Amino acid sequence: MSRSDRMFEIIQLLRRAERPVTAQALADALEVVPRTIYRDIAVLQGMRVPIEGEAGIGYVMRRGFDLPPLMFTAEEVEAIVVGLALLRRTGDLGLQAAAGRVSGKIAEVLPRDRDLDDPPLYVSRWGSAPPEGVDLQMIRRAIREEEKLWIAYEDSAARRSERSVKPLAILYYIEVVVLTAWCEMRKGFRHFRADRILECRAMGEHFSGEGEALRRRWRAEHELP
Repeated sequence: MSRSDRMFEIIQLLRRAERPVTAQALADALEVVPRTIYRDIAVLQGMRVPIEGEAGIGYVMRRGFDLPPLMFTAEEVEAIVVGLALLRRTGDLGLQAAAGRVSGKIAEVLPRDRDLDDPPLYVSRWGSAPPEGVDLQMIRRAIREEEKLWIAYEDSAARRSERSVKPLAILYYIEVVVLTAWCEMRKGFRHFRADRILECRAMGEHFSGEGEALRRRWRAEHELP
């Protein structure tokens, strides 16, 4: 998460809070250390964002600080509700948590006659189970940052292999989540079911500037739009 994104999240968390929020609670929510929160809040206060409080006590947002309202039609609200609910079927816990945050942000600025909490639209919860051997949030971050991954994989015949891959995309099917990557061992594109990845870790090695070109090749070879 970039610093600007993190500071935006701090604002949102404080706006929704009903009581002072400690730096530790903010740090836990944003997966950083409290020292980072102290620095970000000092910057926000320097930008005249009305945050009050101090270290060891907690922080609050003064009433009256708001963001421009979002204007959605009834049809657009329904599209948002269904789209966010569908994320429950991906097995991606990080995206599901993000969907909850998005829903909260949108609900705050919608007109009162449009309620996201109890819409007359329902999506079944049946879908992919969260994979046990891999953190999909970490894979999505590796895709964004073009960082190589080391994975231990077990195929349908229970054969184990270890690979160094360049992660390119995640495919969310109803029953399974699939990682698309350039496999350095096979020198080609390969697809790895997330539920068969036994272990996965970032290698600290980047393939900066290659990701989009590799995705274009992959889409062309598989006749994807």
